[in-house]
Amino acid sequence: MKNSKIILNVLSSALSMLIMVLAAFIILRAGNVAYDLGYRIFTEPALEEAPGQDKSVQVRKGMNVLEIGTLLEEKRLVDSGLLFAIQLQISDYKDKIKAGTYTLNTSQTAKEMMQVMAEENEEEQE
Repeated sequence: MKNSKIILNVLSSALSMLIMVLAAFIILRAGNVAYDLGYRIFTEPALEEAPGQDKSVQVRKGMNVLEIGTLLEEKRLVDSGLLFAIQLQISDYKDKIKAGTYTLNTSQTAKEMMQVMAEENEEEQE
């Protein structure tokens, strides 16, 4: 009877330690993923070195940030549409992107693309 209690206590302790190690691993992994995402949000480089390739993009009226990000990802202007959507959502350009057709370049950063899409076109001003 004493031996079975000792074995049960040892197994219980081992299981508790295993659960704590697993929890620590999950917390560290989640922290690493969060850090990587945060780092990429503020430092994501352009996809290509200059001169890059020009690509035409049409932003339709009413598109949300995720749709714009997905469009840019499909045109291979950004690596991740979701990351672009997050960058746009927290930027000063959040509500300033205008509908229109834009020529963007694969050597532009996300911020540079946002600046282009937020500028007023000469045609729209007239």
